[in-house]
Amino acid sequence: MANVSADHALKGVLIAFVSFAAFAFSDASVKLLEGTLSPYQAAFLGAIFGAMALPFIMKPGDRWTDIFATTNRPLWILRFAAQAGGTIGSVTAFTHLSMAEAFALIFLLPSFVTIMSVLFLKEKVGFRRWGAVIIGFVGVMIVLRPGFRELSIGHLGAVFGGLSGAISIVIFRAMGPSEKNISLYGAGVLGTLVVCGALAIPGFQVPTMMQWVWLAGYGGFAAIAAILLMYAAAYAPATLIGPTQYSQMLWAVLFGYLVFGDHIDLPMMIGILLIVGSGLLTLMRERVRGTPLPPSIGTDAQAAAMVSPEEPAEHK
Repeated sequence: MANVSADHALKGVLIAFVSFAAFAFSDASVKLLEGTLSPYQAAFLGAIFGAMALPFIMKPGDRWTDIFATTNRPLWILRFAAQAGGTIGSVTAFTHLSMAEAFALIFLLPSFVTIMSVLFLKEKVGFRRWGAVIIGFVGVMIVLRPGFRELSIGHLGAVFGGLSGAISIVIFRAMGPSEKNISLYGAGVLGTLVVCGALAIPGFQVPTMMQWVWLAGYGGFAAIAAILLMYAAAYAPATLIGPTQYSQMLWAVLFGYLVFGDHIDLPMMIGILLIVGSGLLTLMRERVRGTPLPPSIGTDAQAAAMVSPEEPAEHK
């Protein structure tokens, strides 16, 4: 039985790696738009393709109306809004920054989760987790080097993307096992469709054939990745899946060099390593404490598939 469990866990981890590769392809696709469409329109049209994951997220007994059903309407609405803001932020980040730099800043998400868990969930955080938060923000200062390099709206978008993702995680923990996956995932999809759709109307333009290809890649790969991540969670616990999200940084560096001609200097590499190290330290502490781990980074729609509401949320 132990061998079977080990085999299942290995299968889950391998599926998770493929899932995060698909998420990286999704982010590369939106970057290939090169800002030719507004972030609102890109997010809206990408969400239409991303909605393809909804039938696969549904579990036996779920109904389509369960997308709107919730045990806590204020938190459902907050998830609705956070998803929209996070998607706009991540699209803006990948448009204006190198993929590695965008991921580095979005990877602040675990630090934001720690801070908000203290403020809103009244969790007790020890010196190790606070140390991880400090390391993460030191890494950000090294990456940004304020005063020594020009900061752009892309940096703000990346930080906001990580912050909005952290809001979603705290919502998942607060709602606990009573909320259905289809409701949490659906709230995020609806938020992007409604908010970004409304914001896209004034400057809406009909995409070219090539733009449709990148939009389909953006939303389609995200949908495939979310489905794969759900299957990975069925085979392996979140404690094993969580750290594999950082494989996205390898894909970011690879895409950056081979596709976008990005260059990472030594200070930025040091900052990225500190931020990634901060996230991994946080994941290790979460594993020891037995709380649900932060979901994968990038497109926030991943979150509902990664943190199953059937998993008990312990706030130790």
